[in-house]
Amino acid sequence: MPVLTFVCVIELLLHAFPQCTVHASEFKLEGDYLIGGLFDVHNVIVPAYHDRAEAIDCSSESLNPSSYRRLQVMRFSIEEINNSTNLLPNVSLGYDIFDHCSNTLNFPGLFQLLSVNGLIQPWSEPIKNLSKVPKVLAVVGPFSSTNTMTVAPLFMVDLIPVVTYGAASSVFSEKAKFPSFLRTVFSNKAIIEVIVNIIQHFNWRWVAFLNADDDFGIDGLDIFIKRIKDTEICLAYTKSINYKTNYLQMFKQIEEQRIRIIIVLVPKMTAEDLIRSAIKLNVTNKVWIAGDTWSLNKWLPKEEGIKNIGNVLGISQPVVSIPGFSDFIYSTKSKTHCDNTEKNTFCNQVCNCSGLSAETVISVDPSYSFPVYSAVYAIAHALHKALQCGSDSCNRNTTLYPHMVLAALKKIKFTLLNQSIEFDDQGDPKFGSYSIVFWNNSGDAEEIGFYTFQTPVHFFINNSKIQWYTNGEVPSALCSPECAAGYAKMQNGIHKCCFNCEICANGTYINITEDPYKCIDCKYTEWSEQGSTSCNLRSVEYVPFTDSGAILIMFGAVALAGLSLAVSVLFAINYNTPVVRSAGGTMCFLILGCLSLCSLSVFFYFGKPTTSSCLLRFLPFLLFYTVCLASFFVRSFQIVCIFKMAAKFPKLYSWWMKYHGQWLIITVAFVTQAFLLLVGYSYSPPRPYNETVVYPDKIILSCDIDLKATSISVILLVFLCFMCFIFSYMGKDLPKNYNEAKAITFCLLLLILTWIIFATEYMFYQGRYIQTLNALAVLSSLYCFLLWYFLPKCYIIIFQPNKNTQQHFQSLIQNYTKTISQ
Repeated sequence: MPVLTFVCVIELLLHAFPQCTVHASEFKLEGDYLIGGLFDVHNVIVPAYHDRAEAIDCSSESLNPSSYRRLQVMRFSIEEINNSTNLLPNVSLGYDIFDHCSNTLNFPGLFQLLSVNGLIQPWSEPIKNLSKVPKVLAVVGPFSSTNTMTVAPLFMVDLIPVVTYGAASSVFSEKAKFPSFLRTVFSNKAIIEVIVNIIQHFNWRWVAFLNADDDFGIDGLDIFIKRIKDTEICLAYTKSINYKTNYLQMFKQIEEQRIRIIIVLVPKMTAEDLIRSAIKLNVTNKVWIAGDTWSLNKWLPKEEGIKNIGNVLGISQPVVSIPGFSDFIYSTKSKTHCDNTEKNTFCNQVCNCSGLSAETVISVDPSYSFPVYSAVYAIAHALHKALQCGSDSCNRNTTLYPHMVLAALKKIKFTLLNQSIEFDDQGDPKFGSYSIVFWNNSGDAEEIGFYTFQTPVHFFINNSKIQWYTNGEVPSALCSPECAAGYAKMQNGIHKCCFNCEICANGTYINITEDPYKCIDCKYTEWSEQGSTSCNLRSVEYVPFTDSGAILIMFGAVALAGLSLAVSVLFAINYNTPVVRSAGGTMCFLILGCLSLCSLSVFFYFGKPTTSSCLLRFLPFLLFYTVCLASFFVRSFQIVCIFKMAAKFPKLYSWWMKYHGQWLIITVAFVTQAFLLLVGYSYSPPRPYNETVVYPDKIILSCDIDLKATSISVILLVFLCFMCFIFSYMGKDLPKNYNEAKAITFCLLLLILTWIIFATEYMFYQGRYIQTLNALAVLSSLYCFLLWYFLPKCYIIIFQPNKNTQQHFQSLIQNYTKTISQ
């Protein structure tokens, strides 16, 4: 409704607009069916302010030779079709072309195209006869997205096909808003896709995007931002350019951010102002990526000082040579002069192009010539289909409406200059490709690659044809230099391309293809050195039974059991001798048996740890060694009692002997330790444990002990050892040849020294051989008593039997008694 109201208001002003004169053959041609044309033959560089509504006189504005060439392509196409015997036979096409130089002040020409018999009646009855059909059945143009955005809704009301040859904004693909819109150029999505591929091809990351301050440029910027979202490309700077842009300030900001790649998506005239400003302001060492609107510019590559700005790469439509067009231009320019005025026509159908020679028209930027050519032919083929044309005639009795032409346009498929012309469901072309050009030192736009959209997509750039300003090397475009292998990127600021490099720690690695911004932890079974790009499997280590150290220790354990058995046999044979009785008598067999049982623990320190092996590694030693220490504690206490307390406290000594106090203490110690181990192992039994902290490249298989669960058991052992040492030390002054306390003290000192040495080793070394050292410490603890307590007794029994008599022991006691009494 707002559009229709606007149309009605404009209709009232329609006849108030000024009339202009023009040579009829340039903008008008009568025919059976008319095609409208909108070309920006002139450009409004600086919009003028008007205090009242008035139309613009485009002929007074700046001439655009490239657009004038495209107008001639449309005229040539229609003349060629009219001369064809295969396409629209016996049907003549006409055209009504307008100079569309403004998107806000060109409505007289638009309403002329929309009019029916010179009138616009938006609320009239539905069209029922030919006289009510709009003046034109289809429109070619306009060129720019902004102009198209203004005029397209007017044509959409009656579903008049608008086939544009230059409007690339992606919004026109929305069929709900633009149902009768089609185009013969790719949308901005395609242009941006090619630009992004070029940037990625050269591994550029840090870019600027300069866009026109209109629908075309803003849409291109939006698409570019979305397209690079999941890439490594960072948009460092953006600027919407118009005639008010301060180029000095803009280039200063670009230089401050060290940007070398500049994408320029602007119209041709804006690009000319931009590049000339860059030359004037001495902007150097840049790579400019030109959009298809100005990449084939004929004058800029030859501009003085153009080499100083760096290199220009561009995206262009392939230049398609249209047979016969040059002859048509020469013929037209020899006959037609724009300053002739044979008849009055509607406004903005004036050229003022008498200064353009045929050579100039032919040599100007050929961009968008083939899109115009294919747009006209597409409409002609749609008319051919809608009129049910045969090989020699068409059904002239058919009442042709714009929506019928639109329906035919959507279905056409034909070949034109070796290209298959057809449209997809959004009205976008399913044909064509893009060329990638380079402005060489000769001042020409040289083709160096291509991008085809037909499946499969092909993208190619011949790098050898590019003469970089860096003397052969591809210019770099990075906010931060790439990190070395093994370093992760730590983002610095809002742009992911700006980062610091931090080396990945031990146990982590960086996978730049997966996430270059994060060091990934290795798996439990893997390891890595600092600055790694992958993880290595850890080597699993434990001490096998076949290890030489393990074999020696196990042999030592077997030897200990054998020696214990031999000593037991020897003591049993000489049980009633003074040496055996002074060594402890029956208690010696208990100690020797417990030492043999303790040696069982040694065998479980080797091989791959299991739950049972971890349990038996500690249980026998802790339990039976408690009995050994309790026995020696009792023995030490008895020695002190016999030689000291018997003389001073005879009653206490008699009570001790009467109730067998030594066995009572041993039993209590054994039962207490058994209970503590039962409770502790029930709460948290030893279990296999993989040590991965000490050695990052290894997994040491060991057993984990809960110190809370075993601490009381260990404290009991330490307490017995301490008490034993105290009492044995108290008996250091006993007879030299009968001093059992000295032997026990020496054994305890060796025991303490053994575990101090092991604890020191454990602090500095926790490799797999710590298990061997632990087993050695256990075995040494057993040999301390076997070798230094029992073996001297055996030596006396075997080699000094004269000292193993009652008389010898009595004499030693009597001498000691006399000594202490004095």
